[in-house]
Amino acid sequence: MHTLLGLDSADAVLGHPVAGASWEGFMLETLLTVMPQRCQAFFYRTVGGAEMNLVIDHPGGERWAIAEKRSLTPTLSRGFHQARADLNPRRSFVLIPREGRFPPAPGVEAIGLAELATQVAG
Repeated sequence: MHTLLGLDSADAVLGHPVAGASWEGFMLETLLTVMPQRCQAFFYRTVGGAEMNLVIDHPGGERWAIAEKRSLTPTLSRGFHQARADLNPRRSFVLIPREGRFPPAPGVEAIGLAELATQVAG
């Protein structure tokens, strides 16, 4: 996609309106690729705007909820918190475009893609 748009550097991608969708697609492809075979994945969105980019149901019933933010210091929306309440996941993550992890809210882990992929792979 970046090549078709003539975006030949990271700066060009980050300065283009496609950057958010590109990051989200890359995150989804990466996590779905490493997800254990018997897991099921889906997107969650309500008419009221509650949304979770990726929900993973593990065999045995454990559920993980993953939102992606292209911000280094993500702000969690009311829709994110409502989706968590609706889904009742065991673990909740906010994927951020840097390494390391921190808790942006109680019960939520902000985490980089490589570390989250390791967690998802089990």
